[in-house]
Amino acid sequence: MPVAEKKTEAPKKFTPYEPAPGEEYMNEKQLEHFRQILLGWKQELMEEVDRTVRHLQEEANNYADPADRATQEEGFSLELRTRDRERKLLRKINETLEKIDEDDYGFCEACGVEIGIRRLEARPTATLCVDCKTLAELKEKQLGG
Repeated sequence: MPVAEKKTEAPKKFTPYEPAPGEEYMNEKQLEHFRQILLGWKQELMEEVDRTVRHLQEEANNYADPADRATQEEGFSLELRTRDRERKLLRKINETLEKIDEDDYGFCEACGVEIGIRRLEARPTATLCVDCKTLAELKEKQLGG
């Protein structure tokens, strides 16, 4: 089995939400749309974790050749680092689902403006609007973080 594919990007398998003219931002229909996107993404990540565990169990060979053993260990290490990133992403997804349940989703944590449906579809766990995210990235770059 090849090295696990990257699942840290938001799922692409959903129908973009088309708000009706004058529709209130983050109404129940919109919240449910994002809840389903997040639950689907979470399911994909959990399935990937299961595949990794099976792969590591099935492919764990005790190679006599040190080069082969090192190659296998490096592959396993890469998979485990990817799973660690996904574990952190699962935590963010769960936190985001809690925000939806608390009716506190879709607004910038820094300035309070609407994050926007398209941005949230691209990154459902986004907590900052584009302007605040850009500003945060510039500050991080200037501080060398």
